[in-house]
Amino acid sequence: MAVIQKHGKSCSPDLVCHRENHPSDKLGAPGCHKKWPEHNIYWTRPVARVWTVVLLLGTCLLYCARVAMPICAVNMAEQFHWSKSESGMVLGSFFWGYCFTQVFGGYVSDRVGGEKVLLLSAAAWGSMTAFTPILAHFCSQPIFSMTLARFLMGLLQGVHYPSLASLCSQKVVESERGFLMSTVGSGSYLGTLVIGGAGSLMLDLYGWQSVFYVSGLLSLLWAYCMWKYLLKGEGPIITLESLGSGGPQSKLSKRHWLRLLKQPAVCAVIVTHLCTASTFFTLLSWLPTYFKDTFPDAKGWVFNVVPWLVAIPSSLFSGCLSDHLIRQGFDTASVRKLMQFFSMGVSSVFTLLLCRKTTFPWAVTFVSATMGLTTFSHSGVSVNVQDLAPSCAGALFGVMNTCGAFLGVLLVYFSGYLIESTGSWTSVFALITTVNLLGLCTFLAFADARRVDIDYSKVRHHNIQI
Repeated sequence: MAVIQKHGKSCSPDLVCHRENHPSDKLGAPGCHKKWPEHNIYWTRPVARVWTVVLLLGTCLLYCARVAMPICAVNMAEQFHWSKSESGMVLGSFFWGYCFTQVFGGYVSDRVGGEKVLLLSAAAWGSMTAFTPILAHFCSQPIFSMTLARFLMGLLQGVHYPSLASLCSQKVVESERGFLMSTVGSGSYLGTLVIGGAGSLMLDLYGWQSVFYVSGLLSLLWAYCMWKYLLKGEGPIITLESLGSGGPQSKLSKRHWLRLLKQPAVCAVIVTHLCTASTFFTLLSWLPTYFKDTFPDAKGWVFNVVPWLVAIPSSLFSGCLSDHLIRQGFDTASVRKLMQFFSMGVSSVFTLLLCRKTTFPWAVTFVSATMGLTTFSHSGVSVNVQDLAPSCAGALFGVMNTCGAFLGVLLVYFSGYLIESTGSWTSVFALITTVNLLGLCTFLAFADARRVDIDYSKVRHHNIQI
């Protein structure tokens, strides 16, 4: 009965029947007419698995290119005589650019296809990464060229995750989205590990320029293989005409957007993602400093590597678990809430354990558990936006990510102020826990999984046939 209830809601008047992947459902349900064939273009499972691997590698290379500058910053500062504030200006310029293209990237992806935007952006930021050493050496003021280069990198990479959300909502069935998003999301941790290990080795052997050359050229190779073998050599051309004539699922007016943003479930997704992203960004920024201050004699590779080794299988497990529960007939909204409960609720318990005095092994254990459980959001709020608004999932995810990035920057600065004023890390971990619980309570209270991007009354009226 639970299975019938779950699949029954997928055939609402605003949708073409979503059960096309089941042979017995080829005729569709009564009242579910093939008026909009664009909805029946979900990937088959083998195709979805190939794309999952390709997008995982793309996200891994994205982070390799993104983290190349932080790894090389010390060596570049010594060569170009940068001060700490100048190095901070170069590193921080990425995030300002990253905030500005989130919504635009999602909007374009919703209209022309996320795969095109991913391909073009990867070719662009891959080229930018490979040319970074050249820009540094041939500019009379490397500080300005590197600041501009990092800002442009942020602009180009800002479209990646909104494009993924748009692509997943258009091509992947509901019961398999959790696995794809969690697997692709684990690419960020894998990329951080790869560039942290291989990048450090190249830095010592061949100089900082090699890190940019290798990561940039590998990104370009990935883009070429995606274009050649998955897109079959089809030109990823985005024209003004294509932006103005997107498919039915991308045509939402300003009035529809206002109505969408008034939905409690949509507001809950935005607030929850804002809290999740900002707290994760804060932990990512301050945990190395926490370990150095609290355990000065500890080996840095332990706390810089172990949490990410835990995060990768944890992210994969959360995706498999959420999809399994949905296929078993559990309510989609309940599964999303369960995943988010682990991501923000259970992880906060381990964050609070860091407030008391503990040994180094236990601190690494608590941090690893926190980072591992945080990845459950890939199967929670990150996928929920595709449940609510598949017609504009990319643009809506862009709004969420922009808000999360801005709050993350503010929370990092405020955490630094708390550390200086109180002289204790307890206040920072308490702040992270408070923000997490605020987002979790909002999600548990208002989250839903029904589509809210279509006016049901109008669609029912148009679907009447005599």
